[in-house]
Amino acid sequence: MKAIIWTNYGPPEVLQLQEVAKPVPADNEVLVKIHATTVTTGDCEMRNLRFPYWVRIPMRAYVGLRKPTRMRIPGTYLAGEVEAIGKDVERFQVGDAVFGSSGMGFGTYAQYVALPEKEAIAIKPASLSYEEAAPVALGGLEALHFLRKAKIQPGEKVLINGAGGSIGTFGVQLAKHFGAAVTAVDSADKLEMLRSIGADKVIDYTQEDFTQNGELYDVVFDIIGKSPFTGTVRSLRPNGRYLIANPSGLLQFIRGKWASRRSSKRVIFEITSPKREDLVFLAGLMEAGGIKTVIDRRYSLEQIVEAHRYVETGQKKGNVIISINAGGQAVV
Repeated sequence: MKAIIWTNYGPPEVLQLQEVAKPVPADNEVLVKIHATTVTTGDCEMRNLRFPYWVRIPMRAYVGLRKPTRMRIPGTYLAGEVEAIGKDVERFQVGDAVFGSSGMGFGTYAQYVALPEKEAIAIKPASLSYEEAAPVALGGLEALHFLRKAKIQPGEKVLINGAGGSIGTFGVQLAKHFGAAVTAVDSADKLEMLRSIGADKVIDYTQEDFTQNGELYDVVFDIIGKSPFTGTVRSLRPNGRYLIANPSGLLQFIRGKWASRRSSKRVIFEITSPKREDLVFLAGLMEAGGIKTVIDRRYSLEQIVEAHRYVETGQKKGNVIISINAGGQAVV
């Protein structure tokens, strides 16, 4: 089968298309023929280990100290069709259309992947295309996890910083679903798209600092982990919730714990764990038209280097999809 092999830590060119053996599912595994996966900012950070040191060191220990040796095929999110099952598999049958996450096993930059039945994979609704379903296990699950932690009440004001990516575009729609008035913060070229998916107000972060405009919010969801900490806490109403999806370091964690103890405001850090039941919940919302996947560009597996280059520009609106077994050129 064709797969992208992660040959070293570094620029997009360390990803190389190769022919490798097609996996054989173990007794508790399903073999999925992948139709779509996605390139995320996290994939690019993983590729070149662009993490804070407190994350980088354990990741090297897990993947390989000098170069990737344990996890050779990157990629985490997928949608595809079950081609074979192990003898102990009970939840899936050959021919099932599925979507979800491969977890820390990676492996979705390929034509096939073998996954344990217990992973966060679920039956794909027939109304969703494979391309629409593939990013849900990242953007949808992350946004759902944090916004549930916030316990949003109808009419509350929610600000989402870094709203234009995969997590943010699902976050805007989910916050609206929960009844919030949503302010979306990102670059100017993403603001019209954010309005189109329901944002009540948009802010170009290059022109306005939301922590300085006098507005107060019930929830600030910082996806990129770069909002000014003190200013953000000051921008919260009493009993406000500051959600940090991508903490920048230990100091931010300590400051969050301290701020939570000193006032009614809460600073929430979480490491999310994908859950199958949450995939089913999101699939139901999507079938009902409550939320949708925002797709920016599509690439073939052969164009993985170009896809990574584009994602690293920071211009991605929503999701970048890799269509597998389809070929074709990038679509803007």
